[in-house]
Amino acid sequence: MPNKVAVLVAGSWGTALASVLADNDLDVTMWSRNEQLVHEINSMHRNEHYLPGIKLSQNIVATTNMQEAVNEAEAVVIVAPSAAMREVAHQLKSYWHKDMLVVHATKGFELETLKRMSTVISEELQCSEGQIVVLSGPSHAEEVVKRCPTTVVVASQDEEYAIKAQNLFMNSYFRVYTNRDLIGVELAGALKNIIALGAGMSDGLGFGDNAKAALITRGIAEISRIGVELGANPLTFAGLAGIGDLVVTATSQHSRNWRAGSLIGQGQELSQVLKSMGMVVEGIRTTKAAYRISEKYGVQMPITYQLYQVLFNGCEPKRAVEALMGRDPKTEMEMMTLETWEQWHS
Repeated sequence: MPNKVAVLVAGSWGTALASVLADNDLDVTMWSRNEQLVHEINSMHRNEHYLPGIKLSQNIVATTNMQEAVNEAEAVVIVAPSAAMREVAHQLKSYWHKDMLVVHATKGFELETLKRMSTVISEELQCSEGQIVVLSGPSHAEEVVKRCPTTVVVASQDEEYAIKAQNLFMNSYFRVYTNRDLIGVELAGALKNIIALGAGMSDGLGFGDNAKAALITRGIAEISRIGVELGANPLTFAGLAGIGDLVVTATSQHSRNWRAGSLIGQGQELSQVLKSMGMVVEGIRTTKAAYRISEKYGVQMPITYQLYQVLFNGCEPKRAVEALMGRDPKTEMEMMTLETWEQWHS
């Protein structure tokens, strides 16, 4: 077990994971470019902007110097927004070494390249993607820092790395499972934010529980369809990273994506919503990326398509829902082809 872990950066989820690590008797150094936030963490043991009212462990310190954060750390946890991931990983390369465990907990794509976060990190660190671990699952930062029971999954193509991450994070309130399906876990974590936006939009329109249940259910079908096309194990989408994370993100007011969708459903403009949120809403960028991915691979993603029209082409939310309801009749069992299913069970 390592003695020191670095966490990059000090947002709500990064701070929550730092708290878990501190509870495991590890020395945690958080890195942030925000000098005021670093001072607040070091002097007051708080991060009021992201997690108001929470007292942080004295095992957590912060710095604006990445070298200081990473120096002598045996593991680094990257929780940078997807838009900043390549830059952060590029900077980390100067201090990272091959024996350092790298875990990321960011749910999104690089918009310019449509690449997953583990791919971006491995490219910048010039290491195998198999050395990267992704942490995902149903986990609101606001609940984790209060030590509410939470269960997540860590995935790596190399089981040894996944087990190391499992041992790093697991404790009495933070249960961690391992998974070998890195692609599926990453895709599930990113794509569920789109469905959460749609669920919030449905609630903002006042459409009730029936509509939201349909969105969640058909959403997991949509996620599975593109996931299988990209090489994921379909069973992953029935687990913590899939249904688990989708349900918690699409039904809770803790969720930024749900809140953003709700405000859009109530008639607010996207720019106004993003300004009022004051935090990154990954589902917005992910909708654009997933729309491009669906076109690239020729996979139908009707919910994503309609959300893209609302967010970027000025379509009214109510009209988007009507378009979804008015689609041609389908069979429910269309998540994957028989050929694909047989491939996974051969």
